[in-house]
Amino acid sequence: MTGERGYPEQDTIDLQDFLKMRGMVETGGEAKFRVQGGEVRLNGEIETRRRKKLRRGDIVEYAGERVRVDF
Repeated sequence: MTGERGYPEQDTIDLQDFLKMRGMVETGGEAKFRVQGGEVRLNGEIETRRRKKLRRGDIVEYAGERVRVDF
């Protein structure tokens, strides 16, 4: 089953995939570099695990942009 944006419906999404999906980074390689480099915050805390599972309502911050997880 797919959601409104054409992505499969699911309960979680990996942090790196969310960054790509929202256009916050251009590539998966960039997502990996930015996350592992400590440039991304999840719910106010630095998150360095690129495969960290996000849930709806989480807050991701990167490059001055703050986005609520909703996929």
